[in-house]
Amino acid sequence: MSRAAVLPASVADLFSTEQTWQTWLDIEAALALSQASLGLIPAQHAQRIAAHASLQHLDLPALRADIQRTMAPVLSVVHALAHACGDEAGGYVHWGGTTQNIILGGRVLQMRRVHALLLTRIGNALATLATLAEDGADAVMAGRTNRKHALPITFGFKVASWIEELARCVERLRQVEPRAFSLVFGGAIGAMHTFGPDGMRLAGAIAGRLGLASPLVHSRAMLDPFCEYVLVLALFAMACSRIGNELYTLMADEIGEVAEVLPEGVVGSSTMPHKDNPKHVVGLIARAAKLRALAAPALEAGQPSHEGDSATNQQVYGLIDEACPLAYDLAVRLDELLPLVRFDAARMRENLARSADVIASERLMMVLAATLGRQHAHDRVHAAIREARRRGCALADVLAGQPDIAAHHTREQIVDALEPARYTGNSRDIALRAAALARSLAAGLAPAAAQAAPLA
Repeated sequence: MSRAAVLPASVADLFSTEQTWQTWLDIEAALALSQASLGLIPAQHAQRIAAHASLQHLDLPALRADIQRTMAPVLSVVHALAHACGDEAGGYVHWGGTTQNIILGGRVLQMRRVHALLLTRIGNALATLATLAEDGADAVMAGRTNRKHALPITFGFKVASWIEELARCVERLRQVEPRAFSLVFGGAIGAMHTFGPDGMRLAGAIAGRLGLASPLVHSRAMLDPFCEYVLVLALFAMACSRIGNELYTLMADEIGEVAEVLPEGVVGSSTMPHKDNPKHVVGLIARAAKLRALAAPALEAGQPSHEGDSATNQQVYGLIDEACPLAYDLAVRLDELLPLVRFDAARMRENLARSADVIASERLMMVLAATLGRQHAHDRVHAAIREARRRGCALADVLAGQPDIAAHHTREQIVDALEPARYTGNSRDIALRAAALARSLAAGLAPAAAQAAPLA
């Protein structure tokens, strides 16, 4: 099955007003059926409520008008559902429920739907990265620290670090599930006042019917699971940003080690015909910045007064409504960008040649350390590099001309020790192991879309 056939391009529709209302109706249906299972309301009325708990049974123009009048959307939805059910069954709609239980429960259902789709998109990206790591496992390039040549690595090693960071993102997303996808349903305050001794059983029954966890304390003041989820998404954005910024940098003309291969007909610039500007990576970077910026507001939103207040509730609703579609859009952009990435092994070798006689100086230092000691070897190689640059000659010539070194090492041995391609550490093995990890994760994430049943 193709990606397009399985996954939507956007999840914005899942947070539309109508879909939000539908999640409230889903909660109301689960509430009624669970109450009936415990003998709290008549079973036939619960069945009727559940059968009418969909938008197709409601008068939507009348509902919109009533919301404008009441400025209490949940109350208006409850009225509309009760009217659709008729007087007898309608009298049991929202039995003991409260607005925040319904709204927060609905948000959890929306989050869970996006969550499954998000994981599948990340799985696609990991599968592409696996191929990139394998293909680049032997592509020698300059590893850079502080934006300068450091040690030789392979491109596959660089990709491996992206894979493991995304793997940790997946791990966090999985770990947060039992906390984020939990139903708080304790009535107006959270202490089950209207439900009496059946409160905890009822809350557990509703959660079980919806496939959600049920906490010990159902306080509306506990917003940390929502805030934590946004923070986990922000860490995913950070990972995407690191990948995007690295690719963007490597695409610069001065480096040119990576390119974003675009279809025929794509134009880089409206005024400079020679420009071949990247398109996808810049969108990834920009969207990642927006999602990361929600981390601080998430930490602010989790501090309601007393047993809850509407100000922090609205902050949390807004965060979820913004963060979830942003995160999915980011995953879509990553999923679409990575198959377009091509690395240029020849350009990598060309750039490596700029420091080819010194970039493996660490290896030479360790070779000389056998006779000179590590610290002295470091100082000698460092001084020799400075002298070679001053004289405009090869480092091997400087060292081979020093009697105490020449007594133990030939010029050819020194040159061999400085060969970058022979000093990439475990780059190849790490790249291949990371590729295997990525493929394993991708295989496990592929069914996630199938778990994301439509909300309506």
